[in-house]
Amino acid sequence: MKSLEKFNELVDAFSKLPGVGKKSALRYAYFVSLQDSFGGLKLAQCIEDAVRFTRRCERCGALSEDEICDICTDKGRDNTRIVVVESPRDVLVFEQNGIYDGYYFVLDEINDEKIAKLHQMIVENGASEVIFAFTPGLNSDALMFFVQDKIQLEDVKFSKIAQGVPTGVNLENIDMLSLMKAFESRVKV
Repeated sequence: MKSLEKFNELVDAFSKLPGVGKKSALRYAYFVSLQDSFGGLKLAQCIEDAVRFTRRCERCGALSEDEICDICTDKGRDNTRIVVVESPRDVLVFEQNGIYDGYYFVLDEINDEKIAKLHQMIVENGASEVIFAFTPGLNSDALMFFVQDKIQLEDVKFSKIAQGVPTGVNLENIDMLSLMKAFESRVKV
């Protein structure tokens, strides 16, 4: 319908979001346009502000509204460990769960500049451990070996997060590679 051009554009915009199908996009567009138009305007303002002010931290690559993120400027964090992740979203996951109090480095692309920045961060922090928190797989393993080979610092230990059987999942529902990794990484009880 020509008379609903703007509404249809909104439906189309929502449907481009990850995990949002056409039906959900239609529901969201209807809700923010008619059911809660004030909320829709607030959402639009929040989106505009996030797009305008959110950037990548110059030091670690995490999300920030400043040149350097709050994590990198927090001197109370454990500087002996750096967790290397694939995406700025991964930093948010760690921070929301509160399971880690050190620094991060986002390695979302492989180039000499990124490797040099990670090397510099390790040296500046005096870090003694680099922990890879990547999605398990052969590419991730190759990337870890590549980074380890490029960094080559004697006093730095490289490790990766454990992988294997998730809590509450039956063994019959586990793929062979995950089961094999869990068996190889077994711990004493």
